[in-house]
Amino acid sequence: MAAYERIIQKGKQIKPTRGDAKELTGVLLEIKNPRARLSLTERRGLLFSCIGEFLWYMSGSDDLGFISYYLKEYFENSDDGKTLYGAYGPRIFDKNGINQFQNIISVLTNNSDSRKAVIQLFDASDLVENHKDVPCTCSLQFLLRGKKLDLFTFMRSNDAYIGLPHDIFSFTMIQEIIANKLGVNLGVYKHFVGSLHLYTDKLDSARQYIEEGWQETTSMPKMPSEDSTEAILKLIQVESQIRTGQIVSSSDTNGLNPYWMDFVNLLHIFKIYKNENPIKNASLIEEIKLKISTKVYDTYIDKKKAIRIEKEQLQLPNI
Repeated sequence: MAAYERIIQKGKQIKPTRGDAKELTGVLLEIKNPRARLSLTERRGLLFSCIGEFLWYMSGSDDLGFISYYLKEYFENSDDGKTLYGAYGPRIFDKNGINQFQNIISVLTNNSDSRKAVIQLFDASDLVENHKDVPCTCSLQFLLRGKKLDLFTFMRSNDAYIGLPHDIFSFTMIQEIIANKLGVNLGVYKHFVGSLHLYTDKLDSARQYIEEGWQETTSMPKMPSEDSTEAILKLIQVESQIRTGQIVSSSDTNGLNPYWMDFVNLLHIFKIYKNENPIKNASLIEEIKLKISTKVYDTYIDKKKAIRIEKEQLQLPNI
């Protein structure tokens, strides 16, 4: 919220490619507890799209259909209507045949004091041709200090209203995954942005967000300490089944820790909100909600439900 206030009050007007905006430059944000990656009073219900984008990254996919299911804004960023040129997943897991994610783990395993544990997302080649979607993130640097894994994200550009909360969610999730793989504690998260901005068409929404008052953050449960590779691969497969309308059986989720099973249940709930009538399916939503192992997500489920019902009611014909 402080970032929004600062941009609105002190930001300078700019006219970039994607529309007029107010901008602050050289901004550093710090989260001492990276698990506090969600705003407790978040009125927009971004938890679901944050999970979707995180899984899109972890799948290594550049598929537009996958991510637009959660964030329709991506439609306008595709060059061919099928893929995203700047998708982070392929760059993290298969950049010129290199798995940068695994390299980070190897580098820090071999030398815990290394300063080379960097994932590069923005590349010099991104400026050679004109693409609608060029990575806003330049790099992610992982530093292992005092048996804690810190993450330093460097952004050339960051939309404060939509991009920022999604980036913080995904990058701190990746930070926690790697910390667990290394067998170390979670450190701090620092997010440096060259241009932090609010587009003019989002200024009123940002003001409404500020008017809600102090935006308290809440800490997600601690991620299971065991290697999450198999769990995430299984979760990615189940996400695809849910998104494409396939039946998910108990064997598909067998062995998933409650932490990751909560994600499965949240994806089921999002499916109802997106494609079905939440008023008629209220009891089903509550039934799934009761299966979730923590109450942390209740606020986001209820707010998403309220938003969806409000939209349904606005669409009802006048009688």
